[in-house]
Amino acid sequence: MRIILQEPVEHLGNIGELVTVADGYARNYLLPTGRAIIANESNISYVKHHLRSLEKKRMRLQAEGEALRDRLLSLRLEFERKVGENGKLFGSVTAMDIAEKIRACGIEIDRRKIELPEVIKSVGDFKALVKVQVGIVAEINIAVLSDQEEVVLVENDKDAAAAGEALPA
Repeated sequence: MRIILQEPVEHLGNIGELVTVADGYARNYLLPTGRAIIANESNISYVKHHLRSLEKKRMRLQAEGEALRDRLLSLRLEFERKVGENGKLFGSVTAMDIAEKIRACGIEIDRRKIELPEVIKSVGDFKALVKVQVGIVAEINIAVLSDQEEVVLVENDKDAAAAGEALPA
């Protein structure tokens, strides 16, 4: 089915573009949500006539997305978690945790737009990607800290005892 996009849709295109998609995708998702209209002759002429206003809308959405990306780039999220041996977390830091922390900063982001390149299961600094809009991705810095005063990284007790005896008191 040929449609004209009314909003930017990831993996399809931007406002005003004429694209071909599966009938079910158009009927069940794009048309009911108002993201697209059917590409018949009257709609195509309507879009050509109103292309300038659609371009203004696209530019406004682009500017809003870039402003949100800049706000997200300035964030550094810190998570304090329980830590076991060797700096391993009990559990992990998930996209839902990150979305809640971002929401606490006053920015509304859907957790499904947060992409973690690796599973966060240890103490340290990490990066997460947030898909703000089509073509706009922000990288967030994440720091995972221990809830204890200091994490003791000991391989075995004999080495620790030998290191303690070797130090002058």
